[in-house]
Amino acid sequence: MTTRRDFLKDTAATAGVIFTGCSLLDAAPARAQAPGKKRLPVMLKGKRIKTIDVHAHCLIPEALALLPADEAKGIFPATKGAKQFEIVLDERLTGMDAQGVDMEVLSINPWWYRKERELVTKIIQVQNEGLAALCAKQPDRLAAFASLALQYPDLAVQQHDDAVRKYGLKGAAIGGSVAGEDFADEKFHPVWAKAEELGVTLFIHPQSTPELNKRFKGNGWLSNVIGNPLDTTIALQHLIFEGTLDKYPRLKVCAAHGGGYLGSYAPRSDHGCFISPQNCNPNIVLKKKPTEYLTQLYFDALVFTPEALRHLVAQVGASQVVIGSDHPIPWEEHPVDHIMSTKTLSDKDKAAILGGNAARMLGIKI
Repeated sequence: MTTRRDFLKDTAATAGVIFTGCSLLDAAPARAQAPGKKRLPVMLKGKRIKTIDVHAHCLIPEALALLPADEAKGIFPATKGAKQFEIVLDERLTGMDAQGVDMEVLSINPWWYRKERELVTKIIQVQNEGLAALCAKQPDRLAAFASLALQYPDLAVQQHDDAVRKYGLKGAAIGGSVAGEDFADEKFHPVWAKAEELGVTLFIHPQSTPELNKRFKGNGWLSNVIGNPLDTTIALQHLIFEGTLDKYPRLKVCAAHGGGYLGSYAPRSDHGCFISPQNCNPNIVLKKKPTEYLTQLYFDALVFTPEALRHLVAQVGASQVVIGSDHPIPWEEHPVDHIMSTKTLSDKDKAAILGGNAARMLGIKI
């Protein structure tokens, strides 16, 4: 079997890479330094802090090229196409320096869940090998989450095992559902069992809530602004209420965009089955209150304001929050400043959110 060392040794150069995100321009905090100005190292009370951004994106062009040209162009319906995201590695590192980010964990938003098995096998292989080769060029600055063909759980299990053991990736990025099927479905249990066995993280990044496309029409890009966090909320609630997190208590899950709306109205979850038991499954008896599961999940800090971050931390705990920027698309252009300017956080909390929590979650030494 090819080992990670063999793979990296045989990879003389990284394939072309397109860095891409999932949103539009956001205003920068007043304290933020000018883009392009070197920010590293980040210091807190005289102590060097290694900062880790777990929510950053890229594409592997060779994977997208496996699709017909018109279909590949449709992967980016809200943009001018993938080419606008093409950035050389040095530019990405410069951007990270300007943000004060030591390491980014790259992921690819899943666009392949409806592809047939032979094609998706090729897509995932190209993407995971491309990500591993890219990270090998800058192992102190870049890590990555693998792609998985979740529509074929047996295939996804093998892909995840290869990605971690062979390529050294830090887990896998998954959507909020699989072509409309929820993660809590038993057919996906082997995937969660493998992630738990490997001790790695599943990073949930949604692709809107397609069932509501008609309601999302109109001004405001609601398919993203509302649809993305809603899809994450639904995914997390199913993992809780269907007992998936009880079945896999060591499973590490990190949710993008602050976990959607779950943290904002979590206590309502504790009352649903009490108020209306007829709408709950009597055969599923959770081991904890629904809100208590939030403290075993991780959430990125992409919630925009100090008040929103304060509330998220109050709900899930500072130990469960990590940096998320969506780089290179500027939802949050100054993720370090976002943490540092939240006055309700202690220095210990800030250090944890800036990098300590992500390092623990991903098994990275800092």
